[in-house]
Amino acid sequence: MLEIRSARKTFYAGQPDEKVALDNLDLTLQTGEFGVVIGSNGAGKSTMLNAVSGALSLDSGAILINGDDVTSTPVHKRATRIARVFQDPMLGTAASMTVAENMLLAELRSKKRTLARGLNAKRLADYKERLSVLGLGLENRLETKVELLSGGQRQSLSLIMAVGGSPDLLLLDEHTAALDPRTADLVMQATVRAVDSLKLTTLMVTHNMQHAVDYGHRVIMLDAGRVKLQIGGEEKANVTVAKLVDHFAVKTDAMMLGA
Repeated sequence: MLEIRSARKTFYAGQPDEKVALDNLDLTLQTGEFGVVIGSNGAGKSTMLNAVSGALSLDSGAILINGDDVTSTPVHKRATRIARVFQDPMLGTAASMTVAENMLLAELRSKKRTLARGLNAKRLADYKERLSVLGLGLENRLETKVELLSGGQRQSLSLIMAVGGSPDLLLLDEHTAALDPRTADLVMQATVRAVDSLKLTTLMVTHNMQHAVDYGHRVIMLDAGRVKLQIGGEEKANVTVAKLVDHFAVKTDAMMLGA
């Protein structure tokens, strides 16, 4: 479960270019819920993810994971509970290491230090099985250096690495934006399988309106650092791209009237 309580973050406070990125933001995701976040540029989406992950401190407010207040917990300690997949396929993996070595690193990150660290036969068999569900042939490339993989393969590997430790929270930061449409669909299908099978609490930021329609339990629109709109349940099942775009149009019209 994720709770964001009255989160506030201001950049360049007191200066001419002061920017309120989070304006007393409140948001709750229940355990196992998949929330999809949309919003225009500057709406606060990335700031919110950075605050939840610990990469950015709040001016005020609180972040709770499964009831535990992690607001003051540093990012490296939150990483044992929070997994994140970034937009850039080059992030989240070690390019000079093999696929198997990367998966071992991800496993060790979520375990106690007393865990045996070798790439034994049992681990390799497990990695091969987990990678096979992607349908990208990575299960046959365990000894391949990650720098030799395509962007889609690397991003898919990042996803498998992120969910391998069954994190309390999965953050998806536009993780298909840099991929071609076919590969993006494959990665999204793998994402849904992982989220459903592990019942992961998931927060995904996307600019892809079709993905916002097709995936997740709830659509959350941010605007000026606040939740402007939430669509779930039957309404989410019937929402269309056109309807979502209309909400952006309403915002634009309001800005023009206020000008």
